[in-house]
Amino acid sequence: MTMSRPTRVRVEPDPDVLAQNQDQNAANMIATLGLHPEIASGFGALANAIINQASTSRRQRGLVILRMGWNCGSQYLFGQHTLLGREIGITEAEIVAVTRPLTTFPWAKDDRIVLELADELYTDCGVTDPTWTKLAARWPPKEILEFLMIIGFYYMASGIHNAVGIQLDDGVPGWPAVSPA
Repeated sequence: MTMSRPTRVRVEPDPDVLAQNQDQNAANMIATLGLHPEIASGFGALANAIINQASTSRRQRGLVILRMGWNCGSQYLFGQHTLLGREIGITEAEIVAVTRPLTTFPWAKDDRIVLELADELYTDCGVTDPTWTKLAARWPPKEILEFLMIIGFYYMASGIHNAVGIQLDDGVPGWPAVSPA
């Protein structure tokens, strides 16, 4: 099922929080969640743990987050993490490739496994035995759990972005400027 996205903001960001965070990454998201400080605190703590404290490859986390943004149709998430992805070594070709079927790009083996994981969780809210076998052969349970949490967190974040119509922050790109495959 594909649903259209709102063409306008449905929930206006808190103007005071927006003013305080205008120079921050994800200012519109911070200010929208700022309408509910208790939830914003927990959301921010988990986002920080995923981005800055996880033990898995930062680059692979970035690829998985971009893939979830694409799968969920969250231009806001995709744009924010395009900027972050560039900072951590994700190439422009890879940014475009996460918007295409996995078979159309020569992904490194480990990248392909985590992208398959993202697709399976997005599609069926589960993981096939073959994918789990590949994960377990490569990563310890702690790191598999990290990938699962990352995918679930950004699925949730994408739903928030899409439902309330969070707009791109200044200077944040949207979708890659390429024609459909």
